[in-house]
Amino acid sequence: MTNKLHHFTYLTFFIAIEVVISVVPFLGFIPMGFINATTLHIPVILAGILLSKKDGAIVGFVFGLLSFLKSTFEPNLTSFLFSPFYSVGQISGNMASLLIAFVSRILVGYMSGYIYEKLIKAKDTIRVMITSFISSFLFNTTLVMVLAYIFFKDAYAMAMGLSGDLVLKAIITVIFTSGIVEAIVAMVIVLAVYKVAKKIMKGV
Repeated sequence: MTNKLHHFTYLTFFIAIEVVISVVPFLGFIPMGFINATTLHIPVILAGILLSKKDGAIVGFVFGLLSFLKSTFEPNLTSFLFSPFYSVGQISGNMASLLIAFVSRILVGYMSGYIYEKLIKAKDTIRVMITSFISSFLFNTTLVMVLAYIFFKDAYAMAMGLSGDLVLKAIITVIFTSGIVEAIVAMVIVLAVYKVAKKIMKGV
């Protein structure tokens, strides 16, 4: 019972951290003109690693919800990717926006737990570094941008002021620039927090 209570407490803590950094200006969502860079995937990855893939998915759902709300009530040029209620001129979101907002973020947490479990034979530091980098790069960035291309190619082109044949190049550029930077930042922060949190959470 005590362990279950501790587990629930830590899960609640990760959710609370997710909410707090989302509302602190320039911390959870970092405006970069046409898009927001984010650090909200970091608590999601940590929850997956330190608790379980199920818990990571729960915190990932919260991440998706916060992203949806941000895009709905404080939109930027690409908010249609995350909210079906965003509409400006010919550009609007649809139900696929919810797929991008929620599924990709839930997978960040779930796959963090899954990858960490599968790397059991590696040294713990290496497990954490690989897990955080892959989860951030593949699911927080690449999956989002691939889904954006599949469902919103034309809308993305209009929002960015691009011709249709340049959209794929723009998507790839985002993946291999901000995507890699976010993944490296996530890897460094997750590893640093993990070392401290692991000692505190012994027995969970």
